[in-house]
Amino acid sequence: MNTGSFRCSLCGRRIKVQSQIDMPIFDPNTGFAVCKNCIKELNRYIDEDEHRRFHENKKTFSDTLGELLEKNKPHVIKAYLDEFIIKQERAKKILSVAVYNHYKRMKYGLDHVGTDEEIDKSNVIIMGPTGCGKTALLSHLSKLLDIPFAVTDASSLTEAGFVGADVEVAVRNLYYAAGQDIEKTEHGIIYLDEFDKIARKSGENNSITADPGHEGVQQGLLKMLEGSVVEFTARGQRKHPEAPTIKVDTRNILFIVGGAFVGIDKIVAKRVRKGEASLGFGVDIQPKEDSDEKFNELIHQVRPEDLMKYGIIPEIIGRLPVICTLEVLDEHSLLRILTEPKNAPVKQYQKLLAMDNVQLEFEEAALLAVAKKAIERKTGARSLKGIIEDVMLDVMFDIPKVEVPRKVIVTEECINEHAEPKIIFLDDEVKTA
Repeated sequence: MNTGSFRCSLCGRRIKVQSQIDMPIFDPNTGFAVCKNCIKELNRYIDEDEHRRFHENKKTFSDTLGELLEKNKPHVIKAYLDEFIIKQERAKKILSVAVYNHYKRMKYGLDHVGTDEEIDKSNVIIMGPTGCGKTALLSHLSKLLDIPFAVTDASSLTEAGFVGADVEVAVRNLYYAAGQDIEKTEHGIIYLDEFDKIARKSGENNSITADPGHEGVQQGLLKMLEGSVVEFTARGQRKHPEAPTIKVDTRNILFIVGGAFVGIDKIVAKRVRKGEASLGFGVDIQPKEDSDEKFNELIHQVRPEDLMKYGIIPEIIGRLPVICTLEVLDEHSLLRILTEPKNAPVKQYQKLLAMDNVQLEFEEAALLAVAKKAIERKTGARSLKGIIEDVMLDVMFDIPKVEVPRKVIVTEECINEHAEPKIIFLDDEVKTA
């Protein structure tokens, strides 16, 4: 448009136009024009109206709570977990009931506002060996319920005065997992992993090299677990008196603390044997299978007094009334994990290679070799995908070079001797047939 002075048809002001931005809307035939100030004002009104209507139509968590409870009864939650988690039947039942009761408690509180009636919160302590499915269970649980879920490494937390992260970091992580929505944050799940690493030094199972302040960290977590307003600064900001803070009420946040709790079985064994002439479980030389079976038997017998001996302070134990225990995964279980769940490692690689027109097969002996390697590494299901990744690396590198239908067969030798997988060109197979 030409430069000059033009009158805005909306505000009536005469605007000196030096570029089209000064008068974004201009019709030279009719003289109709709208200046940039009016455009900005219209945008502001539109944004405010959309924001208002969004919040008017947005359902609060309390509005959806009844629906959440109706759709997610304990048996429904467990059936969903069964699709992803192999074995651990007891743990799946305990968590299904614990989560259902936690949200029922919230519903009861909303229905009885203004009364003295209150149901105490039942936070959970979950324990089991490395790679048995603790984090996977909770991750799938949060997806089913469609609620924010955040994992914080408890071993990184320190008592005030020590270098490290404050206990409030756990709530801050949930806040960002909830998209910085405070209401969603206040109804989410926090998982404190490696919780056994903050057991106090006076516990029977702790080394003399334990970091100072572990008991202080447990003390710092007390109010948060029970329910209090936690203040924290935005991510990346240093904590000082003038820094703006975000406040989150933890009364309705479900806290689940977990870890391997290495050696807890020995503490249980001593209690169970009641002073028998024995040095405790694990000392006698036993076959591996028998050791795992004994461990699985003992881990389900953990009581609060065993956790106290381990080094967890009594006040914390009182706020973790639900004890959820997971078993060692045997060879058969690891074999099932490779192929049965919806997100099984073998299925994932089959889907990836199918995108390159390649069929992937694992011989039964190869899957068994993967399971055996995972047991040797003592990392449970956690290492299964890594073992397969080592075998598949060269195949996945070379496959995209040629766009021809093929079948890749992984054998036992591929796992144990790093042999190349068998590759069959499907066109040749058809011609041969």
